[in-house]
This record gives sequence, C-alpha cells and structure tokens, in this order.
Amino acid sequence: MTKEQKAKVIEETVEKLQRSNGLYLANFSGLTVEKANALRSEFFKVGVDYKVIKNTLLKRALQEVGGYDDVYPYLVDQTGVVFAYDDPIQPARTLKDFIKDNENMLSVKVCVVEKEVFDGSRLEELASMPTRDDLIASIVGSIAAPSQGIAGAINAVMRDLVYVVGAIEKKKQEQAA
Repeated sequence: MTKEQKAKVIEETVEKLQRSNGLYLANFSGLTVEKANALRSEFFKVGVDYKVIKNTLLKRALQEVGGYDDVYPYLVDQTGVVFAYDDPIQPARTLKDFIKDNENMLSVKVCVVEKEVFDGSRLEELASMPTRDDLIASIVGSIAAPSQGIAGAINAVMRDLVYVVGAIEKKKQEQAA
C-alpha cells in the first residue's frame, strides 16, 4: 500500500468517525468470504458501514479525531470496523444476531457508543437497549398521557352536564303535564 493510499484510508476513516455516533471493532479471523458478504449486506440494510482497516491506520485516524484513547488496546489481530450513524445501538443487534447464527466466526472486541467505551463482552447488554425511536415514543406517550387524562375529564364533565340538563328538562316537562 502506497503512502497516498494509506493517507486516503486515514482520511476516509476520519470522516466516518466524525459522522458516527457508534463504533464497533470486531475480530473476524474465522469469517468466510461468503459470511462476510452476508454480514455486509445486513449492515447495508440498516444504514451502517463495515470496513476492514489495518490497525495502524485505524489508530492514526482515531488519534486525529481524538477521544478514543481507551480503544487503542483493542487494536490487535484483524479488525473489522462498524460505523453507526443514526442509531448507535443498531449494529449491536445486527452483530448479536449474526454471532448467534455463526458462532466462532466473529467476536466483538469493543463497542463505542457516543464516545462511551464498552468491552465487547457487553454486546448483549447493548443490543437489548431500546431504539432511539422507542425512547422518543415512550417520552411522547408520557408527556401526552396527562393531557389525554385532562381531555377525558373535561369530556366526562360535559357529558354529565348535558345529562343533568336533560334530566332537569325532562322533570319540568313531567311537572308541566
């Protein structure tokens, strides 16, 4: 690999690191080409990038971006890098499913979510977290619940008032007759 090619890889990696809010490093030493392509396909479906990068080039890109000092010890053996842009937890789910179906082909070294570093052994824990959309829906539901309760109470009062007025009118009609 020429110096220009290395510089280009570092530049592309820096750009991906700056855009991403989730980063997963995996050891893919037991992965076949067929399974690697299947994994790439799964990542593509969820809008995630997967790239194999030499550890030295990845380390230089991480140093350039800054804030990834705790990741350096994991830069050993072969490293596949997963970049998450929208949902930093989605790759954890995809990796968990892939590992479950393809044991001993891939192992996660480290997970970085919003610059928080987690050992790869915590993949299950990360994968079980709710999605960003689920959290937003939960918050909106919590905010909307009191207003729905108030609207229901007002409607009940209005209904009861109409019932009372109707009963009074009926009673007056009976007294007049």
